[in-house]
Amino acid sequence: MLPVDLTTAKTHIVIPARFKSTRLPGKPLLNIHGKPMILWVAEKAQAAQFADDMCIATDDERIAQVCIDAGFEVVMTSSEHASGTDRLAEVAALKGWAEHDIIVNMQGDEPLVPPLLLEQVKTLLVADSDSVMATLCEPIDDYETFMRPSVVKVVSQHSESRQRALYFSRAPIPCERDVVLANERDKQPPKNAYRHLGLYAYRVSLLQQFVHWPQTPLEVLESLEQLRVLENGGHIAIAAAACQLPAGVDTQEDLDRLNAMSLADFQNPAES
Repeated sequence: MLPVDLTTAKTHIVIPARFKSTRLPGKPLLNIHGKPMILWVAEKAQAAQFADDMCIATDDERIAQVCIDAGFEVVMTSSEHASGTDRLAEVAALKGWAEHDIIVNMQGDEPLVPPLLLEQVKTLLVADSDSVMATLCEPIDDYETFMRPSVVKVVSQHSESRQRALYFSRAPIPCERDVVLANERDKQPPKNAYRHLGLYAYRVSLLQQFVHWPQTPLEVLESLEQLRVLENGGHIAIAAAACQLPAGVDTQEDLDRLNAMSLADFQNPAES
């Protein structure tokens, strides 16, 4: 148990944003309905009334200027970070946040994320005081998604009072041993197959430790930074998302899809 009164903990939303992207360079500044994507994300974060404050963390002056001009707080960070988690740790150190404070990591390429999910992941971490991190998942209902390496899968341990992540992988887990190897079109994912959603809440105390841990073998193998926490003995609380998380922007096709939506549908996507 944490030796602090958790009712005094503050909640900070941080949006890491970098200009470099392998598949879509300059992604945060690409326009959706005439406005840079990072501003849509920041507005969603600002609408999350449970948080005490929010800021954008970037190493790029172009992104910083756009956000500052729109009235958002920006924290300039190093360009040498290996992961978004390392960038958040620098923000926490620069801001002097208390070790029991909570940081919600809002991805800068998910302009449709419902604020409800941001609050859910924060509440999940508060409810499990022995966990240092929390995240969300959703069921996988088709075999193609289950087999795709770009879709991160998670298996969890359940009890009456909590659910915690056991492992994350790009491989199709869990593996149903006795499934008959029929035609691909006839296969179904296991009933307990879940896709990991890239929403996180961290305790600042975890971030203070994370930056001093070397990358771990499984983290490097899977290219999944959350495995560094599990490999160092940390608990990650997890739950099924309370509503659907619309797809983010990874490719030009994703960007085109969002621009093809009506402005009304883009600003108010259905939370189903």
